Amino acid sequence: MNAEGVVQRQLEAYNARDLERFLAAYGEGIRMFRPPAVEPVMIGKEAVGKYYAAQRFCHAGLHAALVSRIVLGNKVIDHERISGVREQPFEVAVVYEVSNGLIVCTWSYAAD
Repeated sequence: MNAEGVVQRQLEAYNARDLERFLAAYGEGIRMFRPPAVEPVMIGKEAVGKYYAAQRFCHAGLHAALVSRIVLGNKVIDHERISGVREQPFEVAVVYEVSNGLIVCTWSYAAD
């Protein structure tokens, strides 16, 4: 599966709040960054699963709308509008790095 297909599969699982399918898109050593922090905020599929189970998939109205997408080799850059987590929707840009059919690194940039 190409990089865009992997990221799309992950987005669909996120919107379905299907943790098992969501995590299947990630490599075991996934590293997630939130710049400007230089250290990852999460490392490993287990940490990602715990976070998303407790902080995202517990929200019945959770939905990520894809505003736009850029595919550049093994990098996919999504502009997303997230609803159901906060009182108002918020926007993020997420850079996904895909290797061997799995997401191995992400960088999330939140709008101010």
